[in-house]
Amino acid sequence: MDNAAQPVEPMPESNEADSVAATLPIPSTPGNRFATAPLMPSPLSPALLTGVDPMAATPDRTAAYRLSVAIPVYNERETLVEILHRIAAVEERRGVPLEILLVDDGSTDGTRDILRNEIEGRYPNVRVLYHEKNQGKGAAIVTAIREATGDFLIVQDADLEYDPDQYPELLQPLLDGKTDVVYGSRFKGSVANMAFANLVANRVLTLTANLLFPGTHISDEATCYKVFRTPFLKSIPLRARRFDFCPEVTAKVLKRGKKIVEVPIRYTARTNAQGKKIRWTDGVDALLALIKYRFID
Repeated sequence: MDNAAQPVEPMPESNEADSVAATLPIPSTPGNRFATAPLMPSPLSPALLTGVDPMAATPDRTAAYRLSVAIPVYNERETLVEILHRIAAVEERRGVPLEILLVDDGSTDGTRDILRNEIEGRYPNVRVLYHEKNQGKGAAIVTAIREATGDFLIVQDADLEYDPDQYPELLQPLLDGKTDVVYGSRFKGSVANMAFANLVANRVLTLTANLLFPGTHISDEATCYKVFRTPFLKSIPLRARRFDFCPEVTAKVLKRGKKIVEVPIRYTARTNAQGKKIRWTDGVDALLALIKYRFID
C-alpha cells in the first residue's frame, strides 16, 4: 500500500479566494509529504449569503485543541467538494480548529483527479493520502487515524448524509472531560429516508452490542459520527478493512471500560442510486465482528 500523496504543481489562487479563505495552518514537520493551501468557506455560510465580510466574523483560532476529521473516500466525485465546503464552514462559523484527512481508497470515477487537481496543494489544513488499490472503508479510516495529529478525531463520510455543523455539540462532552468517546446517535435525534432493512440492521447491531457488554446502553452502534480523544484511539489495535470499523472499535472501547456518551444528531440517508455502498452482507460481517472482538484484542 502506498499512502504517499503524489506531487502536483500548485494551482494558482485567486484574490477572491484569498479574501474569504478559512485556514488553519498545520505545523510543518521534517519530511512532511502533504501539500497545502486555503480552504474556501461553504456557500451555505451566512457571511457569504448576507454579504457580510467573512473576515469580520472569523472566530478566534487560538483554541487549545484541534479536531482531526478522518474522511474515507471512494468514488465520491459528486459530493466531495461540497462536503469539504460544509466542513470548512464549521471552522469559519463555529470556531472549531480542524485538520482534515482525506484518504482516497482507490477511486475510479474521477474522484482522484479532483483530489489531485482541485484539493491537494490548495488547503493548509487538508492532507491527502492515497491507497493505490481499494482496501475498504475501514482500512482508509485506519490510515487516517495513523496520520492524525489533532487532540480529537471524528469520522466523516464523504457523502452528505451527516451534517458537519454538529461537530461542536459532539465535541462538548470531550471538552468537558466527561468521556474519551462520543457517538452521534441518529435514533436520539432525527432520521430521514433510511431503508427499512438498514433500520433493522442498525437495531440488531445495537442490541447485540448492549447484550455482549452488560451495562452498555447505547442507541446507535453503527453511526458514522464517532469522536475520540486521539491518544486513546491510537492506543487501540485496529484490524478493520471494510465496514467492520464500527463494530470493532465499539467492542474494543467497551472492553477497555470506556463510557460511550451519545449526542443526538440529524441524519439523511442516501439511496443506492445516489451511491450508498453498504450491503446486507456487510451487516452480517459487522455482527460477526462484534462477537469476535468481544473475545479477542
